[in-house]
Amino acid sequence: MTSTKFSLAELGWKEVFEKQLSSKDIKHLIPARVTITHRGHVVVNTGHEEHLLQIAEKGVGSLNEQPTVGDWLLLDRETMTPERVLDRTSLLQRMAPGQEVKLQPIAANIDTLFIVSSCNEEFNLNRIERYICLALEAGIEFVLVLTKEDLTGEADEYRRQAEELFPDIEILTINGKDTESVRVLHKWFRQGETVVLLGSSGVGKTTLLNTVNGTEKKKTGAIREGDSKGRHTTTTRSLHVMPSGAILVDVPGIRELQLHDCMSGINKTFHEVARAEEMCRFADCSHNREPGCAVREGLEAGSIDPRRLENYLKLKEEAEKNREEIAEKTRRKDGKKKKYSRKWKK
Repeated sequence: MTSTKFSLAELGWKEVFEKQLSSKDIKHLIPARVTITHRGHVVVNTGHEEHLLQIAEKGVGSLNEQPTVGDWLLLDRETMTPERVLDRTSLLQRMAPGQEVKLQPIAANIDTLFIVSSCNEEFNLNRIERYICLALEAGIEFVLVLTKEDLTGEADEYRRQAEELFPDIEILTINGKDTESVRVLHKWFRQGETVVLLGSSGVGKTTLLNTVNGTEKKKTGAIREGDSKGRHTTTTRSLHVMPSGAILVDVPGIRELQLHDCMSGINKTFHEVARAEEMCRFADCSHNREPGCAVREGLEAGSIDPRRLENYLKLKEEAEKNREEIAEKTRRKDGKKKKYSRKWKK
């Protein structure tokens, strides 16, 4: 149990959550934010104390959603049992890695997503576009941070390439070890604002956060003070209050980010391709040899980049395939429930 106390506002409580409470809720329930998730249980913080809650992975009882890091739960004041997950302002999720077909939430109620890449061979336009699709689908403000500018003489070239990805994209090229260089990030690290950094392992997320916080070893002032021995280096997603007052969702390096049902984010990211596709003569145009293909005309005119078209088609196919697989799994699950219900009634 933590000795540090926070106000709800310091944990990211906002008016949008307050409006979801009835007078009865205020009397009988207490808000708490999910700070850590584990298999079968979560840790939540009410501002005054922490609680370890049992959460079944299948069949969550009275809860309307499976909670994830960043969620706000309402707890019974007497028993401290979870009653409801409040509606989210945003949700980052992906297809779970591995063979099992399921969605995996990354974090909820995020204000700003930092897409972190580096000015070296790790820099990958296709990967950055994937992150942008995720942010736009979730409706989250995003900032592209290019680290390790001090280790190359081509930082401007990396920035130029990134500027072509999205109109008015916010791009910061920094030296993650230099206090003055990372000062440009401070306007997003305000008290009560929830941020998350996504990027491959090794791009400098930990170094950057250490510089922002003025620390050397520990990434943040963690809500769970007892976890200072390496909690930030594990694969567990967790929530921390930073010295600036901002709230960090600590996410390990993501090796695989499969998109699901993300067509809105994809169309916004690849806006020039999506606009041209709407003008194709045939609705099911493959953009190969069909007459009246506006996408192919765009390629020939130079208004559509071949790499972006290829990535657009790849992500579109991936998102649709994953959406169909999840839908099919849901149909089979619902069918089994109906079959069991009929058998039970008999």
